[in-house]
Amino acid sequence: MPASPRTTVAVRMYNVGFGDAFLITVTQFRTVWRMLVDCGVFPAGQVRPIRESVRLIIDDLTAAAPAGQPPHLDVIVATHHHIDHISGFADPAWEKVEVDEVWVPYVEDPRDRDGKILRGQLTTAAHALVGLIGAAQQRIAAADEDSHERLRVAKIFATNSEGSDPATDRLLGRNDTTFLNKPTPRYVPDRDPAKNTISTTLPGVTAHILGPSRDPGEVKKMRPPKSVAWLKAAADERPTNADTRPLFDHIHAVPRAEVNVAVPERLRLTAAALKLDELSNAEELLAAAAILENSVNNTSVYFVLDVRGTRLVFVGDSQHGAWEHVLNNPESLALVTEPALYKIGHHGSHNATPKKYAKSILGREHYAMMPFGTVGQWPSIPEEKLITALEEAGTHLIRADKPAPGPLVTVDAHKRWSEVRFTIPATRRRTAKTQPTG
Repeated sequence: MPASPRTTVAVRMYNVGFGDAFLITVTQFRTVWRMLVDCGVFPAGQVRPIRESVRLIIDDLTAAAPAGQPPHLDVIVATHHHIDHISGFADPAWEKVEVDEVWVPYVEDPRDRDGKILRGQLTTAAHALVGLIGAAQQRIAAADEDSHERLRVAKIFATNSEGSDPATDRLLGRNDTTFLNKPTPRYVPDRDPAKNTISTTLPGVTAHILGPSRDPGEVKKMRPPKSVAWLKAAADERPTNADTRPLFDHIHAVPRAEVNVAVPERLRLTAAALKLDELSNAEELLAAAAILENSVNNTSVYFVLDVRGTRLVFVGDSQHGAWEHVLNNPESLALVTEPALYKIGHHGSHNATPKKYAKSILGREHYAMMPFGTVGQWPSIPEEKLITALEEAGTHLIRADKPAPGPLVTVDAHKRWSEVRFTIPATRRRTAKTQPTG
């Protein structure tokens, strides 16, 4: 058997801030294959406008394209519909980029009954919460600073969970919005397990789709919980021209201080049973928005890219519930054990990377990339215990917010990106080892 050509794989993490944008480039002799994983940023945590990051990515693709050819991507993976992962795709600059395939979670598939129901529940709950939070902001006294801060954070969560319709339109080729061409979306994972091992145009380069789960028990963890579903029923979804005058004249209103005297006990008990006060409680709304955020995170595309034995693990924002079906499946567990690279989930939050994964499954001397930008209201991100666990495992940690060159790692002169590059030597047999380049 003739020797395989030497292969290099480079993973470039763009420093967008609190968001994800990763360009994977695999080169075999003169053949190059490229995948972009997400392109978005959370507005409160951006280090530069997302349009600047989009231009940088497209400029890099244009510089790499053969003379006279348009910038090109073999695959775009949009892991889930949070704006900090897809907002960049709304930019019209993508109209000049040729894309062969777009991979999105099956919840975006309008033909998939389960996915359509789940996506509808998530979207309806997000819209409802945004409406409720806005109403509460108007109703709660300005002097109640603590409640207004909770509501501000809750609105950020809920708005993030609404996603970006313009970005989704481009990814799915809807409403006359697409790329230079119109790639057909691939909704993953497929119901047929055999189709979740996807061969690329390069020999020995394969993607394994591990999530989001289609197991009914796991899907329950992606659905908005009953409390959120109940909240949505009370959301104000009236048209903008609706008559918003009170049903009764103010002279018929009972001051709160006089309710116990003026309102019969039976009516008071009925009102209490409805728990209407919870709808204006900032803490309840914040909790509901956080739960919804977690639900959307668990719809993330979770995949492993295997480049002739060098494995790269990308988990989107998958949280603990979404990890269970991976770690409890022997074949999936083997794929995520001792990879060359791990893309740290959800910007290093406490509920994204299981402790046992960081401490005993990742292995030693691997590389980990953490897309991160400071967001004032989330001082606990990144989770210090996670960072410590990774360091104790001998991890080469590459942080977007603290770019630093090192073994196999290159940093842009303007600190706009960090890149790790592995070289897989020519060999007659498959190997999982990597060697430094240069």
